[in-house]
Amino acid sequence: MIYTVTLNPSLDYFAVTEGFREGKTNRTHDEYIVPGGKGLNVSMVLSRLGMKSIAIAFTAGFTGAELRRLLLAEDVDTEMIDTGAGFSRINVKINTGQITEFNGSGVTLSEALVLRLKNRLFGLSADDLVIFSGSLPKGAETGFYRDMMASTKARVILDTYGEALLSALPLRPFLIKPNDEEIEAIAGRPLTDDQKLQEAMQALQTLGARNVMVSLGAKGAVLLTENGDLFRAAPPQVPPGRTLNTVAAGDSMIAGFLRAFEITGDYGFALRFSVAVGTAAAYSDWLPEKSFIEALWGEKI
Repeated sequence: MIYTVTLNPSLDYFAVTEGFREGKTNRTHDEYIVPGGKGLNVSMVLSRLGMKSIAIAFTAGFTGAELRRLLLAEDVDTEMIDTGAGFSRINVKINTGQITEFNGSGVTLSEALVLRLKNRLFGLSADDLVIFSGSLPKGAETGFYRDMMASTKARVILDTYGEALLSALPLRPFLIKPNDEEIEAIAGRPLTDDQKLQEAMQALQTLGARNVMVSLGAKGAVLLTENGDLFRAAPPQVPPGRTLNTVAAGDSMIAGFLRAFEITGDYGFALRFSVAVGTAAAYSDWLPEKSFIEALWGEKI
């Protein structure tokens, strides 16, 4: 079974407007509320690709109940850990052609809550796969993902950055997915050519990562496998009229990679499909629809 873990989920309120004026009344011409959180995004895109997962998340209050309802509507099974106080955060996304975000601080994790998650992960087997993604909420130490990985036998995909990523690498995650800015920050220098990028990816493997996929925005992505094979994939051509919105593109890439790799075991194929799914997300109002992914991919999935 595939599990996603979202430490600080949200309800995301999108407001679409022609312009934004600070200190003035701004009127929207469209608005919608959707589940937010990197792990939840992965679960929802997997569902749209026909693959089941269980979304584990810390939630609370009326917003937590609505999160669960919306996820069930997306055909995502959930295991919500109730924090017992307050409510899950609401993030505001103002879309003027570009996305301006106001993100709430969300939950504070207690030792008791962390222990509940550890106990759940302890029950997983080597046949399971867990996706940890996102920044750490209040109450979580830098080594949080490392400690979670140490508590489970399951394979792990880890999508985070900085010290939270580096501290977990000795536990040998199956896949990590920094973007170009994140891997440059780790390397401590600009990665201005393919050779420098590959060297930085190899350095992450030396620290423990098995497979390293780096998303490169409009340039697609590159993957260095644990066998030493290097693959590149360029994004497909997008029909005119689509507006760029990269909010969930990286999460969609992970879902696409996982879906393709679990079925075929082919790294190159999985990377190409991953980039197609991520591109579809980058040119969707929210998460990519299966029909749009198929249009970019060029065949039914």
